[in-house]
Amino acid sequence: MKKQIIVTFVLLLCGLHSMYAQLQDQRHNFSVGFNGGVNINTVSFDPSFKQGKLMAPTFGLTGRYISEKYFRAICGLQVEVNFSQHGWKEDIDDGSGDSYLRKMNYIEVPFLAQLGFGKDNGHGVRFLIQAGPQVGFLLSEKEEKSASWHPEQRIVTEQYGKMADRKFDYGIAGGAGLEVRTGIGNFILEGRYYFGLNDFYNNTKRDYFGRSAHATIIGKLTYLFDLTN
Repeated sequence: MKKQIIVTFVLLLCGLHSMYAQLQDQRHNFSVGFNGGVNINTVSFDPSFKQGKLMAPTFGLTGRYISEKYFRAICGLQVEVNFSQHGWKEDIDDGSGDSYLRKMNYIEVPFLAQLGFGKDNGHGVRFLIQAGPQVGFLLSEKEEKSASWHPEQRIVTEQYGKMADRKFDYGIAGGAGLEVRTGIGNFILEGRYYFGLNDFYNNTKRDYFGRSAHATIIGKLTYLFDLTN
């Protein structure tokens, strides 16, 4: 009886392994390339003040590894090393004619899990969904304000002349896009959102700002070519 149970268990394991192997189709596709695009920046401040949208560049290097196809989803990991400009632009409507913006330059590294749906091999189009953590390090920052300057007319002024207390940044990035696979490489057009989790100003009870984190909409074009397929 025990021998029959053991044989049945072994056959069941073999059957499950065979079924899993059919569902999980291994891939070893490694691609590298470069990316470029535009950040549309704001900062989540508390206490808050009126902001416009600060448009700024982002560009860098991209590496992607596709490991498997599971059911209809093509699964992979994408890593980037980017120069990315963040910051904010104030919407000053007190009649003073003042203008103010802050540019903050970062090196950023997003780690994105990626799912693709569509053409598996050869030329064609895929729909992509990706999300994951992102870390960054502040390289430099700069204030730009109008020649005429009347900050005494505004309620929130602690940000003027105050550089970031924390250079390290982290948060969550995610988005979707389309990949077009061609004979000369793969082109990806995507939209992405970055939600900062770390404040760049100190936020203890003794500090003025309780929150000061980046919020960025990103439009990006990436070019990749396959090293292994």
